[in-house]
Amino acid sequence: MGDIRMTGEIRTDYDCEVAGLPAERWGEAVFKVDDEEIVLEISVEKDVIVAIMAGDNSVWKGTLEGLKKLLRGEIKAR
Repeated sequence: MGDIRMTGEIRTDYDCEVAGLPAERWGEAVFKVDDEEIVLEISVEKDVIVAIMAGDNSVWKGTLEGLKKLLRGEIKAR
């Protein structure tokens, strides 16, 4: 096993919590709603890369700084 470079947490409204999940290079959270999957993937290999997927054809992937700019409305998604 390598170095722990990030940890993950998942919480729900049923007072369920999983904390301190160790990761060396990447981690993902998958939520299923009916037949759909919503996935958040974080990679910390060189830069912090974030990928958000909602189904097969709806994907955004970029740096953490790019995601912040997108959410602030400073850039548009491609």
